[in-house]
Amino acid sequence: MSNKIISSDKAPEPVGLYPHARKVGNLLFLSGVGPRKRGVKDIPGVTLDENKNIVSYNIEEQCHSVFQNVRYILEAGGSKWENLVDVTVFLTNIKDDFAVYNKIYAEYFKENQPCRTTVEITALPTPIAIELKCIAIID
Repeated sequence: MSNKIISSDKAPEPVGLYPHARKVGNLLFLSGVGPRKRGVKDIPGVTLDENKNIVSYNIEEQCHSVFQNVRYILEAGGSKWENLVDVTVFLTNIKDDFAVYNKIYAEYFKENQPCRTTVEITALPTPIAIELKCIAIID
């Protein structure tokens, strides 16, 4: 069975020693994907103080950015949005952000409805409010 590391030249650089994704057989396993943009330090929808603590954030802007980054990685791995079969969503503030995130999610997944798990966590490795972990098939 094939096992190949996938990197996207459009998705943000990983913040650690891991690939954007791994292709195993006809499955594509994505590492956690956040809303950062490639090549820049600013995070869409996030305002930080001088100590890099979150002052404010816009969950809607972060959702759109995360979904775009997932698309970039899927394309680099030979898959596509419609081939997502499982999505795990990590939110740092489920009470305040779930309704907005869920509305935006429904817009992106009207046709394709992968399995989904949404959990609240206390923090992510960078000052972001959402991260996705995905599995897709490759045609």
